[in-house]
Parts: sequence; C-alpha cells; structure tokens
Amino acid sequence: MCNSQRDSLHSLRFGVTTGTCAAGASKAAAIFLSSGEIPDSVIIKNLEGHEFNLHTFKYDSKFFGVIKDSGDDKGDITNGVKVLASLEVIEGSNQIIFSAGEGVGTVTLPGLKIKPGEPAINPVPRKMIELAIREIIPDQSLNVTISIPDGERIALKTFNPRLGITGGLSILGTSGLVKPMNEQALLDSLTLELSMINALNFHELYITIGHTGELAVRKIFHVTGRNIIQSGNYTGHVLDEAAGLNFSRVIICGHLGKLLKLAAGNFNTHNKISDGRLEALCTHLALAGASRDVIYKVFHSNTTNEAINIVAQENFNHVWNNLADIIAIKSQQRVYNKFHVDAAFIDNDGNLLGASQCLR
Repeated sequence: MCNSQRDSLHSLRFGVTTGTCAAGASKAAAIFLSSGEIPDSVIIKNLEGHEFNLHTFKYDSKFFGVIKDSGDDKGDITNGVKVLASLEVIEGSNQIIFSAGEGVGTVTLPGLKIKPGEPAINPVPRKMIELAIREIIPDQSLNVTISIPDGERIALKTFNPRLGITGGLSILGTSGLVKPMNEQALLDSLTLELSMINALNFHELYITIGHTGELAVRKIFHVTGRNIIQSGNYTGHVLDEAAGLNFSRVIICGHLGKLLKLAAGNFNTHNKISDGRLEALCTHLALAGASRDVIYKVFHSNTTNEAINIVAQENFNHVWNNLADIIAIKSQQRVYNKFHVDAAFIDNDGNLLGASQCLR
C-alpha cells in the first residue's frame, strides 16, 4: 500500500493509480532479476519527482505485485486489484518493450494515446515504469509484462469496450495519485472516446444518455457504426469537446427525463446539479395552447410515463417536436454553430416521441 496522503481541504486520503502500481511492481521485478532479492517495498517517483512508498510481494516465479489502494475514492472499481509485473532480458539496444499480460487490455482502434496493437498502458505510466526499472537495470534491453488478474472481467464495467480496448483494463495515471470524489476520470474517458470516433473519420456524431438511448438510435436511425457516445449526465462536456473536432453534425437522442433538462438549458443533468424537467414541459404545453387543467395534471404527474400519457391523451404530442427544436437551438448556440445539431425524444421503450425539424 502507499504511504497515507490526504487532501487537506476535505480530509480525504489519496490513493495510487494503476500506473503507479505497475511501476512499483516493475521495480520489484527488476530488483529480483538483478540481485535475486525479494523486496518487501519499493520507493518510486512520478514525473514531478513525488515519491511513493509501495508494499510489494512475490506473486509467483515470474511476477511481482502491488495491491492497488484507491484511498477514499470509493467509486474506483479497481481498488484492491493486484497489479503485477515481470521482466525478461531480450536482444536489442537498451530498450524496454511493453507486453499486455492477463487482464491488461490491447488497443484496437485509432485516436487514443497508444497506437492500435499496443498494450493499453498509457504514456505517463510507461515513463514511470521505465524510470523505475532503469534505477535498477540501466543498460539492458527488457520486456516488461503487466498483468491484472480478473482485469478482463472488471474492464466490462469501464469505458474500455467502447474505446476499442480489448482483453482487460488500461494502465492509467498522469500524476500517479487517485484523487477521491473526482469526476475528471469520467470526463477524460468521454474525451478519449470522442477522439477515437473522430479518428475513425466519422463526421456525424450521435450523443445518447445511456444504453437504452443507444439501442434506440441504432433502431430508429439505422446507425451501425461506432459513432455513438453515451454522455450520461455530461452532454454539455461532450458537446464542448466535440466542438474542437471535425464533426459536421450532432444528433442528441434520449429519454425525456434527461432531455427535458437540456430544453431548460441545463447541460449537466445530474439530479444534484439541475432539474427543470416539468417546468420546461409545462411551459411548452402552455405555448402550444394547453389548458390550465392539462398543465396542472402534467406538473403534478408522478412519473415520466404518466406525463407522456397525459400529453398523448390531450392531443399535444407535437410538443415533443417543439422541445426537440429548443434543445437543438440551445446546443448549437453552446458550440457557437461549430456544427449542426438535431435532437430526438424517446419513450421508455425506445420509441420516437418527437424530433427537431431536420429529423422530421
């Protein structure tokens, strides 16, 4: 485990990244390869010179390991995994080659920081691993294999399958530290996925909120490619990042529970951040001529299905088109008309409720 460090503002303990663990395991393997010694701990540095004191262990005849400690970041699904490394002397001119062992992914698509065909070990962890090894073995060519037992199963709960990373987890990290309660990793994953889609030369991007939205997009718009991104609560972030890439058209498609927040101008749709769903719906019902009684029933509806049914029963289904137009306009304004935006509402079963003008 790493030596305890805390965020002074929140009294939360920092953890270490998979990249830091891989560097520690690699240094332990280097010590064993050069001297036969089995170290109980190693000290490694990140690229800024910050030191980490990591407990190490011998996993089997080849691999040494570090158990990942995510500190107080309770949402880190890799907390407690064993990050392993082994070293093998190879022919060459003083180089270090990286290999993906069990549970470490391989990149298969362009647009990421690592080229297709390479192990999913990001640039900063690679440099940290090289520095750690070269402290012990300065002048031999080596193959370093990084493994994470059970990593392939855990990776199914991450963005890796969407990013075209197959076979396991990525070895990540920029500072070496895991900062608790930090959503930056999720935003970074969304940015990476956009880069991958852009690198595949798609000029049309579909943004959905989640899996149901993606299934609906594929069914309704007959999309078969990899140009769909699930934004979750961060549609605003995805739009902002897409504005710097080569997309000419963006289609936002999702359930009214989230998209109504976009119509109200809220582009972070987390329930702790924003709402305005019923207010947006009732405003546009009023603009469409709905009676006070209809608006009252919708405003006091208990579920989105109830609201959908009331709108349908009162013959105001066209309001979904109007709301989709508003989302398209607000989204296009957000990106300063960098690309054209359309929007579409779906119901709980993935059926189309309404769409902006260019989709109708």
